[in-house]
Amino acid sequence: MHKNLLFYILMLLVFGIAMAAILQQGRSLELEKVSVEAASELAQAKPATFFSNLEENIHHPLAILIIQIFCIMVAARLFGVLMVQIGQPSVVGEIIAGIALGPSLMGAVLPDFSLFLFPEESLSRLHVLSQVGLVLFMFIIGMELDVGVLKKKAHAAVVISHASIIFPCFLGIGLAYFLYEAHAPANVSFIAFALFMGIAMSITAFPVLARIVQEKNLTQTPVGTVVITCAAADDITAWCLLALVVAIVTAGGLISVVGSISLSLVYVLVMWFIVRPILHQIAVKYDTAESVNKTVVAIIFGFLLLSSFVTEIIGIHALFGAFLAGVIMPTQKDFKRILTEKIEDVSLVLFLPLFFVFTGLRTEIGLLNQPHLWQICFLIIAVAVIGKFVGSAVAAKVVGQNWKDSLYIGVLMNTRGLMELVVLNIGYDLGVLSTEIFTMMVLMALVTTFMAGPVLRLIDILFRAAEPKAEGKPREGFHSLLPFGAPRSGGRLLELAYFLNMKNEKDSSITAVHFSPSTDLSLAEAEQYRKEAFNPVHQTATRLGLELKAISGVTDNVEREILRTVHRQSYDIALVGASREIFTNDRTGGKVRSFIQQMPCPVGVLIDQGFHQIKNVLVLLGGKEDMFMLKYAERFLAGDPRGALTLVDPWNVLTKDDLRKLVAPQGNFSLINTLPENKETFYRQFDLVLVTIDYWDHLKKDRDVWLSQMPSVLIINK
Repeated sequence: MHKNLLFYILMLLVFGIAMAAILQQGRSLELEKVSVEAASELAQAKPATFFSNLEENIHHPLAILIIQIFCIMVAARLFGVLMVQIGQPSVVGEIIAGIALGPSLMGAVLPDFSLFLFPEESLSRLHVLSQVGLVLFMFIIGMELDVGVLKKKAHAAVVISHASIIFPCFLGIGLAYFLYEAHAPANVSFIAFALFMGIAMSITAFPVLARIVQEKNLTQTPVGTVVITCAAADDITAWCLLALVVAIVTAGGLISVVGSISLSLVYVLVMWFIVRPILHQIAVKYDTAESVNKTVVAIIFGFLLLSSFVTEIIGIHALFGAFLAGVIMPTQKDFKRILTEKIEDVSLVLFLPLFFVFTGLRTEIGLLNQPHLWQICFLIIAVAVIGKFVGSAVAAKVVGQNWKDSLYIGVLMNTRGLMELVVLNIGYDLGVLSTEIFTMMVLMALVTTFMAGPVLRLIDILFRAAEPKAEGKPREGFHSLLPFGAPRSGGRLLELAYFLNMKNEKDSSITAVHFSPSTDLSLAEAEQYRKEAFNPVHQTATRLGLELKAISGVTDNVEREILRTVHRQSYDIALVGASREIFTNDRTGGKVRSFIQQMPCPVGVLIDQGFHQIKNVLVLLGGKEDMFMLKYAERFLAGDPRGALTLVDPWNVLTKDDLRKLVAPQGNFSLINTLPENKETFYRQFDLVLVTIDYWDHLKKDRDVWLSQMPSVLIINK
């Protein structure tokens, strides 16, 4: 030990002194190299201080870019979470975050800080990075579109989708006729301005629409299938039209337009009939997370970048190439899911917020400083809503949808979100849209996205009176609800419900509920997570011979959705797994305790210690108010002559005669007033312990070691 320490010290001293000597000698070489004049200037130069170095470093382009990305990412997440809390899509908050960081808010309130955070020379770097993020995002959007669904509802989808494009496009072009002279940029043709206004009015945000459909639990319903199909057809049609319009705007003459369109058609045919089969062969070979290595990912990224490069060169924008690259990705869901997982987090969390803020830096609400400009802004919003909502709803009604579903489709197709901002930025970059019109259209995108949730709730309220009511507690049978998070927990809760419900009881039902706690899942991801969550539950149901009802969805508030489920159909008990708190050992604390307090039906919290059967049940009574526990104990033992019930009544609230009146006469039961001294041996004979939540809280205070020796425990509130 001492030998090693001595060697370490000598090593530092010897080599430290040697390096210092070399550096000092090198200093003399430096003085000889510079001229006398340069040496004089160097001597007169003001030496740098610690604070001057800090000031210089903080204004370095890399430091500015890093702090920009940090502030943008935090603001986007913060505003996104706030919007989710009030029932809005997170994209609404991210758009607001972009506007807040721009000249409309921060630039007006904190101009010096805004100038420091977003200096003029840094905007070009932000623009390039935001475009990279958009390329990745459009690739993901293309992969989310399932072209196969168009075949299922092709007729209705095409009619509704094209009506939702043609009508608002017509109104947008008509509006452009009145706005062109006063508000179009100089040297922009009317055709270019009008076509961009028409396309901007026609866009539907497929990602936002898909997430709203998931949150409303409409994915597996007829209206959900129709609206997703319509949105897919809408996106494909609108992006093709946008590519056409961009080609017309950028080409100049008729010959150039024909050339761009011809090259675009050749590009699409090559992608669909040559590149797509090659990608399919890759997906067949590399279909697992283990096999999709860096080489495969590099090939896909290279293909994506080349596709974007080709469309940029043709003149229909790089984003169209990224979108089509995603659309022709192989249909194998595992392959798509693996790619999405590798790309999505970085693109959505890191790169995409840069696009929101860059859009916000271009959005100057302060320019709308005259009443007539706000009148035009409101007119644009009204035309956008009427065109998209009315066009979609009327077409849906014509093809056979009822009025409620038609209005649903109209509202959902009216959501524009991020996709609208993409179109607007393309128009702004091409010089087709002025800053004032750009700002008005951004506000239109924000309003049409924000209004979707409230209007859908209003439609539900208006049609609720006309629909037959499903509420009300069933008159017969015993009905259990199993809200679960972890897949294994769902299977164990189902086994518990099996013993509690008794499979031979008529009119009983068991409903398993699982909500993914995220609103940022794509349709494919949500379906994958649903299958993974319910797989153990369905296996257990098959093994026990049970018919199982399943409810699933995605939500930002799992407790709220479970409560809504209970209010739609009353249940006799809700069985949940115990909490696994990070900072406490309270298995009924945190969200579980909050859940218990809000539920309108009894709740049973299972602390699972691995029961295999439930024949011997122990009930711990904490007083007369705990007598209701006996009906649950009797349910576990009903129909099993080998079953035994033991009650621990330290308060002497029961006699055996009382117990015979409360429990079936043929039941095998025993009553004790004190626990045996050897508690571990005593508890080992039972499969399940029943206790009320109030008495459980009392037992926890004693911190008795016997609590950890108990078998599986079901804690029930009254």
